[in-house]
Amino acid sequence: MSYVAVYSIATADTPNKVLTHIDDIQSTLAEHGVRFERWQPSAVEKGASEAEMIKAYRAQVDALGYAAVEVIRVEDDHPQKDELRAQCLAERTYSEDHVRFFVTGQGLFTLHIGDYVYGVRCEKHDLLIIPAGLPHWFDMGENPHCVTLRLFDTAQGAVAQFTGDDIAARFPKLDD
Repeated sequence: MSYVAVYSIATADTPNKVLTHIDDIQSTLAEHGVRFERWQPSAVEKGASEAEMIKAYRAQVDALGYAAVEVIRVEDDHPQKDELRAQCLAERTYSEDHVRFFVTGQGLFTLHIGDYVYGVRCEKHDLLIIPAGLPHWFDMGENPHCVTLRLFDTAQGAVAQFTGDDIAARFPKLDD
């Protein structure tokens, strides 16, 4: 189930509130310029190629107006899953929007906004657009299962700028 858990930075172990209704998730995130949507499923066969996944969601992707799209696939048998997870758990910003659509699986994007942290659990068919410059990190879990479309403003793609803050270590992960 998709949700948003809102924490004060001072109380990383207990959320102030947890939102599970899509309208509540959307409105709470929109207050901070973050866009959350649930797209209608497209016919994507299990084991589909990257090109087939992109083709299945081409109309929705094109409507967003980003220049490039790539498929990110990390599953439990990925040989570098632990290294990828560790890298994603570092707080970062991007100079362009960070856009992810979950074709399948789940993941936890955590947004650092002022004195609050918003844990956004995304699952199959969820779209999340984090505006440029907003500090955040991502957890794919100990046994990852996520296939996402990542959209970019430029064909070269976004480059992470790490903040150096260890805040991610203090907040719940996907499996917590």
